Amino acid sequence: MSTFITHLDADGVGPRLAVKDIIDVEGVPTTAGCRALERIAQPASADAPCLAGARAAGSRIVGKTNLHELATMPIGTNPWFGNPVNPLDAALIPGGSSSGSAVAVANDDADVALGSDTGGSVRIPSACCGTAGLKTTYGRVSLERVWPLAPSLDTVGPMARDISGLVAGMQLLEPGFAVAPHGATTIGRVRTSGDPVIEATIDEALHTADFTVVDIDWEVLAPGNDLFTAIYFAEMFECDHELAESDPSGIGEDVAGMLAMAPAFAEGAAAARVGLQRWRESVFALFDQVELLALPTLPIFPPRLDSLNPDSLLPTVIDLTRHVSLFNAAGTPCTAQPVRTTGGPLPASLQLVGPLNGEALLLATAHAVESAMA
Repeated sequence: MSTFITHLDADGVGPRLAVKDIIDVEGVPTTAGCRALERIAQPASADAPCLAGARAAGSRIVGKTNLHELATMPIGTNPWFGNPVNPLDAALIPGGSSSGSAVAVANDDADVALGSDTGGSVRIPSACCGTAGLKTTYGRVSLERVWPLAPSLDTVGPMARDISGLVAGMQLLEPGFAVAPHGATTIGRVRTSGDPVIEATIDEALHTADFTVVDIDWEVLAPGNDLFTAIYFAEMFECDHELAESDPSGIGEDVAGMLAMAPAFAEGAAAARVGLQRWRESVFALFDQVELLALPTLPIFPPRLDSLNPDSLLPTVIDLTRHVSLFNAAGTPCTAQPVRTTGGPLPASLQLVGPLNGEALLLATAHAVESAMA
């Protein structure tokens, strides 16, 4: 059971940085948590450009973190390199795909971690492990030398124990980044059918932070999930099917199953791309009414590992991604941060969603929530 695929002896005076093993680090093979890729991977000839700011800041790269194989799924387990252990409860999934990155910061093995988020892969493990994560605006952070999953949806973003850690992570990704001087005051509360305990916890967090709250109907956002699904499967299959076909023994059963079903889901990709812009415009119009949106990152608490089987896997994936993947389709930035539940052992996770390139306002607002809940 492993948080890291590769441990590194890091020199430097800057923060300790863990890097998801889909991002090239010079001199280290990139495996993407996949045995088939590990078998052919060569040491990277250069860093991914998204690491330039971290190098300039003297960051100490402590290792390359484990993940759900090929960054494909929100569970966070790995048949080749072991399962990162959820620090809240070892019986629960750590969430994926950036499971090792969430566990690394939760266990204080790193100050900041980098993850990727194509359909929730920063936010889901952050929610499962009680940590914080930031999905960046699509296109804001370079994806060069990052193993692709769905190139029109992929993003790289920071993960940390708290919001100040996310700010530090953004400053590594984008030197000169600064949070807004003030957080948002008017928040659009997206009403969902999630676990009532989680829904109540989100309401309490917004009330405690003293926001002006405006109700937003989930149905405005809901079409994004279908649009995402068709595009994701089409692009995931395009990126990974040749690797899987070249070495089927080096691909886990769950990922092989996803690839097998991908063509059926991907049939709607062309139509989804046609409809995507109109739906995005309806999402962006919400920010004419409110400054940010708020909803649970996950509609459920993290499932138990022993609850997963071939019959339960797909419904669990759908549940875990229901509130997050649509914002990859929108391209908007989102935070995930833990908020205490009343009388329960596990935190819920608040997701704040901002307009394109709204990271400065998002992080200022997330910090205000964190301070109010302290």
